[in-house]
Amino acid sequence: MLNNEDFDNKEYEVEIITLEDDLGHEQDFEFLDVVEYNNDEYIILLPVEGEEEEQNEVMILKIESIDDETENYVGIDDEETLQKVFDIFKKRYEDQFDFEE
Repeated sequence: MLNNEDFDNKEYEVEIITLEDDLGHEQDFEFLDVVEYNNDEYIILLPVEGEEEEQNEVMILKIESIDDETENYVGIDDEETLQKVFDIFKKRYEDQFDFEE
């Protein structure tokens, strides 16, 4: 888990990504990072305040390139892959964020 207060850091530049689900519902996320694992790339996102998701849990999606300009973000069913990607993210940002266990 991630302490959301860490994102209030003035030096942190916020990039918002709006995703649309299969039903056409849009939701805003704060872009955190892209992590490479087993020759695949995964995007790490944090739901923007006011959304239904818990604010201290990140969303990890697999990036699938359609062409040079288009990407799809796909949910991951494999818990082991999710944990490995999150562990890489935590290690990369251990000095910047307070990860709760």
